[in-house]
Amino acid sequence: MREITVAVVQMEPRLGKMEDNLVKMGEFIRRIATEQPVDLIVFPELVTTGYEMGPRFPQVAQRVPGPAVNIIGQRAAEYGVHVAFGMVTKERVESILYNAAVLVGPDGEVIGQYHKVHLRGEERMAFRAGYRILPFEADFGMVGLMVGWDLAFPETARSLVLEGAELVAVLANWEQPNVAEWKAYLLARAYENAVFIAAANRIGEEPSYTFFGQSAIIGPRGRVLAAMDEPIEGYAVAKIDLDEVRRVREESQILQCRQPTAYRALVRKY
Repeated sequence: MREITVAVVQMEPRLGKMEDNLVKMGEFIRRIATEQPVDLIVFPELVTTGYEMGPRFPQVAQRVPGPAVNIIGQRAAEYGVHVAFGMVTKERVESILYNAAVLVGPDGEVIGQYHKVHLRGEERMAFRAGYRILPFEADFGMVGLMVGWDLAFPETARSLVLEGAELVAVLANWEQPNVAEWKAYLLARAYENAVFIAAANRIGEEPSYTFFGQSAIIGPRGRVLAAMDEPIEGYAVAKIDLDEVRRVREESQILQCRQPTAYRALVRKY
């Protein structure tokens, strides 16, 4: 058995208040790691800044590693946990920004960063879309990262799984009134890939959006292992056995019975 403990944080970041948000994230890490042993903590999308920053995104974008990542890395190392969180990142070219997910390890070092591929609405004016969908090797196994609207595209989760992901962390800013959509996608991605899903969705209000939470951890058979049903700050935690992924896939043959040569339309532009 490869048992690990995963926590998903349901948090309300303060818009544009990065320092305050990093302090709150550090407190969540301390609280979760001292209440029980934990291997991975997942925070929401853009948790360091909030969502509706618009033209202010360039002012808060940071490189990886950088000040925000270093702070969370210190907390991760202090408590010996992996931490996945969302932030605005930039490359050497200052004008190129990404809506990113960063994974740091229990030594405080960056394991990897993922750039959101499927940008929605006004995100397209602020960010460049990512183009690589690959999992990262954590101490306990292979972890895939998805950000927000990536969840709506089955190709994202399937690509991660075909590259070896056993656990997919979903970092989200999913808004009202799309609760049913969110829940359906989470279950579908777990079922259709026989994979664990750890989904952290934020709460709170910004000028144009109200975010509803409903963070959850779901098993490879679609069973909800832990969930937060109310739009309040807190976290959900579950102990999972990553070996269950292999067992379910062997029983269902969900990946083995694919017929890739019949799926050519999947890579054709609409």
